[in-house]
Amino acid sequence: MSIVFENINFIYNAGMPTERKALEDICLEIPDGQFVGIIGHTGSGKSTLIQHMNGLMKASSGALYFQGENIYEKGYDLKSLRTKVGLVFQYPEHQLFEVDVFSDVCFGPKNQGLEQEEVEKRAKEALRMVGVEDHMFFQSPFELSGGQKRRVAIAGVLAMRPDVLVLDEPTAGLDPKGRGEILDLIKDLQVKTGKTVILVSHSMEDVAEYVDRIIVMNEGKIMLDGTPREVFKHTQGLEEVGLAAPEVSYILRDLKKRGLDVATDAITISEAAEAIAKAIQQRHS
Repeated sequence: MSIVFENINFIYNAGMPTERKALEDICLEIPDGQFVGIIGHTGSGKSTLIQHMNGLMKASSGALYFQGENIYEKGYDLKSLRTKVGLVFQYPEHQLFEVDVFSDVCFGPKNQGLEQEEVEKRAKEALRMVGVEDHMFFQSPFELSGGQKRRVAIAGVLAMRPDVLVLDEPTAGLDPKGRGEILDLIKDLQVKTGKTVILVSHSMEDVAEYVDRIIVMNEGKIMLDGTPREVFKHTQGLEEVGLAAPEVSYILRDLKKRGLDVATDAITISEAAEAIAKAIQQRHS
């Protein structure tokens, strides 16, 4: 179910004084089952990029392939594409509107034309998958906490059983505990189901901890593309475009300057803790 961008360009307000190139010559392949993080400062093209993936935006030029078919070919079924590439927008709880949680999650599969029995089966399955307990199914979604609403919104997309799950800043506005719970949930889903997951985030710590691959966007172009460890080697380049390495990288470098012979290539808290413990042990041995 790979997604392939082939020389994709997108221009906002083409032909007008406010014309702006939002994506420039994007060539990119996202294979099946990969957990990809997309990072970049505001206006770098992250959200524009992901909204091309299920045809919400159409490129000004270039081709975009899903399952080997160009989605811009005449007669291509975009409605079907949007059930296969599920997009969860930033603050998705703002899109909750039904009288209760269960009805809200039923909405997507119902619009796929499924039988009511299958609709309800999928809704229950999706809600349980994201950790919403049965007793909450018939509560108003507006009575839930921010983190619970976010889970319900994600369940609404999962109930349509997409092959690819795209999440635009899914932890925005949540406290650290809620953020960790949502990201753990997404990682667990990705591991258990083998779905392709694409996560847009401003948090270097989040992408370092959870994803397999990072794509860095800057001014509508792909600036870096590699594993988290490969990408975060380019600290200076990231800083020049308003980004940074994970905080632990700076802490380790500071410790090194202060005389602790610690490895500075850790990018997660657990790796940093291990590196510091090892350096301290070597100092006292």
